[in-house]
Amino acid sequence: MNNPPARKRFGQHFLHDQNILNKIIAAIHPQPDQHFVEIGPGRGAMTRLLVKSIDTLDAIEIDHDLAAALPNEVMSPKLTVHETDALDFDFTRLQADHAPLRLAGNLPYNISTPLLFHILSYNELFTDIHIMLQKEVAQRIAAGPGNRTYGRLSVAIAARCEIETLFHIKPGSFTPAPRVESSFVRLRPDAARRTRIVQHDAFDQVVKQAFGQRRKQLANALGKLLTVAQIESANIDPRSRAEQLTVAQFITLGNLYAAHNSAHRTG
Repeated sequence: MNNPPARKRFGQHFLHDQNILNKIIAAIHPQPDQHFVEIGPGRGAMTRLLVKSIDTLDAIEIDHDLAAALPNEVMSPKLTVHETDALDFDFTRLQADHAPLRLAGNLPYNISTPLLFHILSYNELFTDIHIMLQKEVAQRIAAGPGNRTYGRLSVAIAARCEIETLFHIKPGSFTPAPRVESSFVRLRPDAARRTRIVQHDAFDQVVKQAFGQRRKQLANALGKLLTVAQIESANIDPRSRAEQLTVAQFITLGNLYAAHNSAHRTG
């Protein structure tokens, strides 16, 4: 195969280190009868290993040349390639008879944060999510209250998933080598966590608003969404700042805002 070149505009870095690839497959532990979704298959390094163990693999690739070459490179009836932008992809298209999906991928570093939010909006479809990320993004995901990297992404994911950073990967394992280290992360969507959120749009809006003005006190940052009295009713100091709140406190505020919206619409 004449490998298509890496395109900078797509943030492409192709994993070539076989030891790391084997480590990834061991962590994912794919099994027969499972349906996988792979984001950013690139030149098919992980794709070839996945199709050996599973029954169905849908690969999402934005690059026309890579998408066109992948079926000939992998040559498996188990593989379906979708030439499209993962940011716009409707994952419900792949779910047959409500069977669970598993997701794996090397997320383009230039769009990893919006892509994570997009995947998160479909989290109930997935049994687990194994993704390669820039190490800095992985640290943001795993950060807790009081940490300088704790933010909107940390809260949004922790409210819905268990988070585990499995291992780190040096730049030399990729072609071309990125300028940063990478991390391989496992997210396990958790129904018990997810169902604590009354209305996901309301929750996400509160979190976004709070961290959008993270240096402001909650009373000011959330002033357009919740009153000081409402914040105090959740036993939260309205003088607090977003980075001081736990995920549970954000869920409480999101539920308050959802209830306020519902009362306003019906009142």
